[in-house]
Amino acid sequence: MKKVLLLNGGKKFAHSDGRYNTTLHEAALSVLDRGGLDVKTTFIDEGYDVAEEVAKFLWADVIIYQMPGWWMGAPWTVKKYIDEVFTEGHGSLYASDGRTRSDASQKYGSGGLIHGKQYMLSLTWNAPQQAFDDPTDFFEAKGVDAVYFPFHKANQFLGMTGLPTFLCVDVMKRPNIEADVARYEQHLTEVFGLKA
Repeated sequence: MKKVLLLNGGKKFAHSDGRYNTTLHEAALSVLDRGGLDVKTTFIDEGYDVAEEVAKFLWADVIIYQMPGWWMGAPWTVKKYIDEVFTEGHGSLYASDGRTRSDASQKYGSGGLIHGKQYMLSLTWNAPQQAFDDPTDFFEAKGVDAVYFPFHKANQFLGMTGLPTFLCVDVMKRPNIEADVARYEQHLTEVFGLKA
């Protein structure tokens, strides 16, 4: 049985209530539970025990980050979680940066200890799809994964590999939560090879 850690990075802040991300987080929990997967969860903004989160990473086969795009990346609460949990994981999540003083030719970023595990981003953005895809628009057709390049690299530093990113766009100006939930359920069904 595949084991999945669902991380809800939604946060109530200013005009955001965090409901879109919580709805998607709960949809994932439901789909994966119905599919027979073993699931643990953490709602980052409600607090967490750092050592317990390291243990969850060691337990899980797949980690799913559910979060909004804030100022071109992860909310500060998610970044704080990564900083604390990954740092606490020295010796269990990663050994080093991969290099040694005696052999500096080793590749930087090759010291991860959790190879074989995977991670996935599920993201909500106010930006429309064209902002990511159109060469004349804000992200210059680089796509959402280029926006999250450092976030991807932080997870890959531990030895994990990425699964296809799921993206909800225009969630403030033109929200369509029912359609987004249906697309997310389909995405999870395909990524995890579940029966529809």
